[in-house]
Amino acid sequence: MNSQNRYYYLLIAILAIGFSAYTFMFPDFETTEFNSEVIENISKGVTTTIADGQNAEETIVAEKIDIVKENPSAINKILDNSSAERNIEGYNVYLLIGSDERSENSSASRGSVEGERADVIILGLIDKNSDKKHLISIPRDVLITNPCTDEIARINSTYVKNNCGNKAENLAASIKILTGISINHFASFNFEGFEKIIDSFNGVEICVDETQREGFSFELQSGCQTVSGTTALNWVVSRNTEVLVGDKVIDANGNDKSEWVLMQGVSDLTRNKRQQYIILQLLNEIANFNNLNELSQFINALEDTFIIDENLTINKAINLLWNFRGVDLKNINQYSLPVENYVLSDGRQVLVMKENFSTFATSVGLLDN
Repeated sequence: MNSQNRYYYLLIAILAIGFSAYTFMFPDFETTEFNSEVIENISKGVTTTIADGQNAEETIVAEKIDIVKENPSAINKILDNSSAERNIEGYNVYLLIGSDERSENSSASRGSVEGERADVIILGLIDKNSDKKHLISIPRDVLITNPCTDEIARINSTYVKNNCGNKAENLAASIKILTGISINHFASFNFEGFEKIIDSFNGVEICVDETQREGFSFELQSGCQTVSGTTALNWVVSRNTEVLVGDKVIDANGNDKSEWVLMQGVSDLTRNKRQQYIILQLLNEIANFNNLNELSQFINALEDTFIIDENLTINKAINLLWNFRGVDLKNINQYSLPVENYVLSDGRQVLVMKENFSTFATSVGLLDN
């Protein structure tokens, strides 16, 4: 056998081994339906009732807000701004959902919740005609008109299974009403999944300007540090972050006698910024993958972590992640919705849109004038 043939057969063998590894190294993700026709019908108020008894145990009634008790001018503003005037096209759109579903272990440490709500709602828009990429965070507490019930509610409460559709379809329809954006694919994860993803990278770097903490759930020093998935999650979801005043003081018994004060301005928008920060840090890690083996280790770490729509094949997901290699993350535009605080008559704090999303999208270049 001459040297040329030896190299030829060696190449064939390498490719065969590589193909076998590619076939078996990637896990099967749990999938669910994500029907564009169902989503479109929900957004238009056209629904089909699920047969009696079908998955009845999964059905959750979305929260309701009694608009009769609210300020009429505020309600009118909500109604005016909670439906987009124009559709946004020309993008492949991915919906990332982080749910507050908890296992028994995490419930003990973070408190239990009634039902499941979408705690993280982020849209990833990839321009079909260029390399432009955008991240849009949707605050979980923003008020919308629920397209399934025609009632005003927080958008995260529409992440439920009911007679209109499944959880992802209902949330996608709500987003379509609010933004005019049709979603192509979605992926969802819970809190444990968030931690698992970060730990698969041996932690994530967080940089802060002030030493901060919340109780015993996390403490970050001023500057940059690599933290575990648990610490990162606790920082992202924190609503009562404290900052250190002056120098840290530890007494002879090791007790913290430092002065801590509540950080001003922590809100749903703060959480959105932290979510985007972590996602960009993770994308930066993905951008540093050198080979398929590194990517496969990451993908395997996601098994039992993500639920994806049935049309988002593992090959599509891998291709999407692989396309982030070499991407300058500074070129990923980050947006949060233009919202303001509103206190309901029963004392609950929510957010309302300052302006129609179409106006906002035009101002940032997502829509042409």
